Amino acid sequence: MNTQLPLEGMPRRLYSCTPSRLNAWLDCRRRYRFTYLDRPQPSKGPAWAHNSVGASVHNALAGWWREPYERRTPLTAAVLLTNGWITKGFKDAEQSVRWLGRARDLVSGYVATLDPADDPVGVERTVATRTKVVALSGRIDRLDRRGDELVVVDYKTGRRPLTQDDARSSLALAAYAIAASTMMRTPCRTVELHHLPTGEIVQWRHTEESLTRHLRRAEEIASEAAEADERYREVVGTPARKAAAPPGERPPAAGPAAVPPEVDELFAPTPGPICSWCDFRRHCPEGQAAGPERRPWDGLAD
Repeated sequence: MNTQLPLEGMPRRLYSCTPSRLNAWLDCRRRYRFTYLDRPQPSKGPAWAHNSVGASVHNALAGWWREPYERRTPLTAAVLLTNGWITKGFKDAEQSVRWLGRARDLVSGYVATLDPADDPVGVERTVATRTKVVALSGRIDRLDRRGDELVVVDYKTGRRPLTQDDARSSLALAAYAIAASTMMRTPCRTVELHHLPTGEIVQWRHTEESLTRHLRRAEEIASEAAEADERYREVVGTPARKAAAPPGERPPAAGPAAVPPEVDELFAPTPGPICSWCDFRRHCPEGQAAGPERRPWDGLAD
């Protein structure tokens, strides 16, 4: 058997990821494993209604900027929201219709505050940057140009009010600012959270030092996750994909990959309140014990 060993001094392969992947590692390593390593991926629970609202609003706002100038009106935003409404996760049709009305008001009220002639630099724009450790990429909701600088804009539709610390501490927003600045060779230090339910805009202006700290933190997380990924593949390998179900039959629900204790310990769970909202709760006894099960519509501010 010929096993090719890595040459001493050879650079390590970059850890390619999104900020979401890094945050998943920080939040719960078991959820990280289920999301990014186990294949087939363990079956998830039902869709969340609050995610349907958020995705519908984001899609409508992105579509609004793609319309010609003369059609960038509050009515157009409401129509785009209605036509793209996602109905998954709601208790019933009546709740879905009620939230459709709320979401229409959100997007139409928000775009009424915008200048339709002020075209963004990018909408749903993918940006990327790399260091000697990590290759980071992600998609920005909106990238504005204000004067000689770029501004990262992130839409929020959740019920929780936002604080300046949310913008300051966000690894994702900092990574987007760094990547946008690198790709477009234009300074980008300001990041904004636009909270549609309240109309509040929370802004933070980074310094070069604060952006560098975020990037170093991303490298630290990436190094930890990359080492765990490599160990997983050494021990577990690449799990074989299950055969497709016969025509007309639903495939059986997938469970977690079978792993030895040493790997399971490497991806130990982090039980807490967030476990009630985890897509993989059904596969995690610790998560089930950490909090009550939530219904798919419990995240709505009813």
